[in-house]
Amino acid sequence: MEVGIIIPVVGMLTGIIIPLGVFFWQYKDAKGKRQAVIEIAKHLDDPTKVEELLNIFEERKKEPIDYRRGGVITIFVGAGLFALGYFFLGAILNGVGAFIGLIGVGVMIAGYLYPNTEKELTDAVNQFEKK
Repeated sequence: MEVGIIIPVVGMLTGIIIPLGVFFWQYKDAKGKRQAVIEIAKHLDDPTKVEELLNIFEERKKEPIDYRRGGVITIFVGAGLFALGYFFLGAILNGVGAFIGLIGVGVMIAGYLYPNTEKELTDAVNQFEKK
């Protein structure tokens, strides 16, 4: 095999190997947690304690996504890319940075238009009911 073709082949294989590695790693991590829950549940007699144990290992967030926070983060990522393009890499990265920054502005505006915490939703419903 020629030396010049090795780099493109390794580059293409990397695009396959990395996602497969991540999936395998997440599977092994979840499998260990499941086995730990099973071992602990074998020694518990109270079903409510088993339920509490399952709630501890559940990793899903209970609160909705805060779009305002995500918008601010996206704005600063866009500003960083814009500055990188402005000082070092050129006009294309300026455009990319400005584009990402404007996406962040849109996400932040959506966070203010659509309430997402329980208190904000309750306040919005109460204001609507007063009308």
